[in-house]
Amino acid sequence: MSGFSFIHAADLHLGSPLSGLATRDADLARRLAAAGRQAFEDLVTQAIDRSVAFLVVAGDVYDGDWADNTIGLFFARQVARLDRAGIPTILVRGNHDAESVITRAITLPPSVHVFPANRAGTHRIEALRVALHGRSFQSRAVEENLSLTYPAAVPGWFNLGIIHTSCTGHAAHETYAPCSIADLAARGYEYWALGHIHDYAELSRDPWIVFPGNLQGRSIRECGAKGAVLVEVADGRVTGLTRLALDRARFEQVTVDLAGSSDPRAAIEAVEAALRPLADLAATRLVLVRIHLSGTTKAHDALAADRDSVTAEIQAAAHRLHEDLWLERLKIETRRPRAPAEPSGAAIDPAALLADLDRDPEFRSRAKAALAEIGGRLPSTVAAEADLDAEFDALCAEAEALILGRLTGRHC
Repeated sequence: MSGFSFIHAADLHLGSPLSGLATRDADLARRLAAAGRQAFEDLVTQAIDRSVAFLVVAGDVYDGDWADNTIGLFFARQVARLDRAGIPTILVRGNHDAESVITRAITLPPSVHVFPANRAGTHRIEALRVALHGRSFQSRAVEENLSLTYPAAVPGWFNLGIIHTSCTGHAAHETYAPCSIADLAARGYEYWALGHIHDYAELSRDPWIVFPGNLQGRSIRECGAKGAVLVEVADGRVTGLTRLALDRARFEQVTVDLAGSSDPRAAIEAVEAALRPLADLAATRLVLVRIHLSGTTKAHDALAADRDSVTAEIQAAAHRLHEDLWLERLKIETRRPRAPAEPSGAAIDPAALLADLDRDPEFRSRAKAALAEIGGRLPSTVAAEADLDAEFDALCAEAEALILGRLTGRHC
């Protein structure tokens, strides 16, 4: 059996919108909208340039049913590039592009093999003595352990299983086609190409069981490098694995401790210093960063009192480092220093009056009801991103700081 390589990708989610800064800048919105497609174009280019034997996509090519044929035509155009280069594409359907979900169809090149949903099947590449085994989703929610229906390994061949599954589970993803590492290992395959979990993970190396993660992060919940995996095979065994970073827009989170910052200007300087390491990354792709300001600082009230100005100053600082370094969101999680005890008869201290208000049960109940009403009026995508209920305590702290900042006249 001669040596060869293949690329394992999953969760392309073509047609999925990226969340973040689209409402702030029209050009940025356009680039974010194109990021997922460009990442797949780059994947195809890598496959051709590296002369891989085939491309595996372990589910969720599409994010859902098409509004029109645009997404389908784009995918067909890209796999046609692979077809002309003599590179087959083998895929399964996942929960987002299950047979019952995608109602439109575009004819794909004959080199594209899509596994059926009614049973697990085997696709052979005779010249390489490679047997690929897979099964697509018939509907969005598959609760059956599909791996138990996969055929036995073909003796003397390199056996590769393709499955869209939550496998051992992940808190951020629905449990679909659940299975265990032992279930997969029992099939006797040399490699399992998994999809569904959007983080890179090597669940096992004997056999290899791998989640490549999704091709392009779609929100701040999907931080870090995204892409696919290049797999090297020799003498029927996996000899090497290389991650391919293909994302065109990357989400990052940075926490800046402002304990040493006595005023807003010093705070901005500290943020700029913390962002500096991301400048090189921004030279290769869009970088969208969520900044968490933390620590006990005298600048706390002034920062919260003029949040818009602080946000603008931080964005300006990011752009001084690189034009493609963008502030996705600012979270002010600082605290004011504890004030010394006031002598008897001293003037009323507003900070002392507000200090425990957010712990009052009646206040919390009424404030949460008001937040729920606001959340109910927001578009669903905006409400999900804002997550007002989870940020209740942080919002109370910001409101307190805003009031005190306005009362004392401390602005950025």
